[in-house]
Amino acid sequence: MENLKPIHVFATWQVKEGQMESILNILQTVRAESIREKGNLFYKIHRSNADENTIVLFEGYADEAAIAEHRNTAHYQDLVIGKIIPLLENREVILATPVPE
Repeated sequence: MENLKPIHVFATWQVKEGQMESILNILQTVRAESIREKGNLFYKIHRSNADENTIVLFEGYADEAAIAEHRNTAHYQDLVIGKIIPLLENREVILATPVPE
């Protein structure tokens, strides 16, 4: 079997003024659902110390297929795409593979 490499997601979200609490509430549901996915390794939510309107997500998935599955889930489509993204000023997502130590 091919050795599958984990993929980490670093997402930086610039939240529209006044929308942070709404987004954090929705994100708790997204996190709870995401960590139940078979290919999810972890899902961590951070708030920037430098900018109170910036959220940084750090997520881990078993492989590329697990990320594709995550993006096709109802909670991702309904909550992230449908409810959160309209409340963001900007969104940057970086996919990275951990470098062996």
